Amino acid sequence: MKRARGRPRSQEIRLSEGDRIELQSLARSRALPAALVRRARVVLMSADGQSNGAIARALDTSAPTVGAWRKRYLARGIAGLYGEKPPGRPRSHDDEQVAKLMRRALSTRPKEGSHWSVRGFAKANGVSKSVVQRYFALFGIQPHRSRSFKLSTDAFFVEKVRDIVGLYRKRPVRAILAG
Repeated sequence: MKRARGRPRSQEIRLSEGDRIELQSLARSRALPAALVRRARVVLMSADGQSNGAIARALDTSAPTVGAWRKRYLARGIAGLYGEKPPGRPRSHDDEQVAKLMRRALSTRPKEGSHWSVRGFAKANGVSKSVVQRYFALFGIQPHRSRSFKLSTDAFFVEKVRDIVGLYRKRPVRAILAG
């Protein structure tokens, strides 16, 4: 007896009309992430009877990747194409903690200085410098650039301003002001 080659019948993908329409829409999209578009194409090509190797060559990916997404579709349907966790370590701060840190960065000032530095803010809040740097960049926070006037924290600032303005208002006789 001759043994059949190829994929077992239980692993063949048969699409309903609704799933086919939705997958074709995903596969044609230019606005969705490229990975999701590729997954939809994998499922459509699998449903058309193409082998994993042929799909991998056509979509410039690997055969094991094609097999993995076929299995995900068979197990979970279209929803399985979306549900991929992002790679890497899970976030150590939830959204509320991040919001609290950013509110603190925008509404407070350090005891010494006119604005927060990344290192200063990290030390004051017990988080790493890289976390603060990442969140500042993500939310476009630039504490060193302010739209409002910053008054000096120098204890003798007022006296220095008076001296300088006084020189311009009542210039001493035969004095030359540079600048």
